[in-house]
Amino acid sequence: MKKILGQSPQITHLLRTIPMIAASEASVLIYGETGTGKELLAQALHSESRRRDKPLVVINCAALPSDGIEIDLFGRANALGEIEHRGRLLAAEGSTIFFDEVDALPLSVQAKVLRFLEAGECQLQGSHKLHLADVRIVAATSANLQQEVTAGRFRADLFYRLQVVPIEMPVLRECRDDITLLLRHYTREFSGDNAVVRYSKTIEHCLLTYAWPGNVRELKNFCQRMALLYPGKVLVEEDLPPEMLPEVTASHHVFTLPPTGIDLARVELDLIEQALELAAGNRSRAARLLGISRDTLLYRMQKYSLSP
Repeated sequence: MKKILGQSPQITHLLRTIPMIAASEASVLIYGETGTGKELLAQALHSESRRRDKPLVVINCAALPSDGIEIDLFGRANALGEIEHRGRLLAAEGSTIFFDEVDALPLSVQAKVLRFLEAGECQLQGSHKLHLADVRIVAATSANLQQEVTAGRFRADLFYRLQVVPIEMPVLRECRDDITLLLRHYTREFSGDNAVVRYSKTIEHCLLTYAWPGNVRELKNFCQRMALLYPGKVLVEEDLPPEMLPEVTASHHVFTLPPTGIDLARVELDLIEQALELAAGNRSRAARLLGISRDTLLYRMQKYSLSP
């Protein structure tokens, strides 16, 4: 199973809590933007649980068939209660079900899913007999479910039943310390037997300051593309997609000098202090934000009598 990678405080805290949450039977609701690894977390919770011997059952609610959704989920039985088709919920006996994009679950079946969560009961189409299943539920969404409840598109009782344990997946732009680690990992993974792509300091700075709207999935796809197109090459700015390059003003100057001039030393000191504040005192990260080496940053901190 692929592991969650990272050394930022957010990921470290998440990894620390996984065993505790996995040991329980409580329902889990994972929030997070696209590409943050919600399914990877669900797999980690399942693999650490007592249900690990059976495969995780993944149900993408956005891809459920518009016709026959109840049969697909719950199954069908005859008038005697004999099962003619075992739906995915009953078939997951003893395992964990992962409802991905749970906000897309149609209102028409939400009440039955709620009953399944509360009592493990399935009422199959064609019969009034109830069938029981021992299943744990983990769900995920990139939507604001509270807003969906307010808008009447999601049942409030199901919402509260799902989020017994809510987990927020951190976005990559807030875990800058993990970007370099992930770039190196996926670059090596996708290089295979080819020479590994290399990143210059300029390119590293571009990638560290890029917003990564697609999060880890986008970074992973980027590494795969670079490994295929530029094996063994030291990347230059022309190799990056335009959206990853820093914005340039119309005058092509990063900073426009005012007619009255500036105090260059004051500006440099101010930028160093801002970088240290943004990096929460982490000098390596502050140096990356400034596009200089850590040694250069320490030299300039000493120059301005800043605490090392």
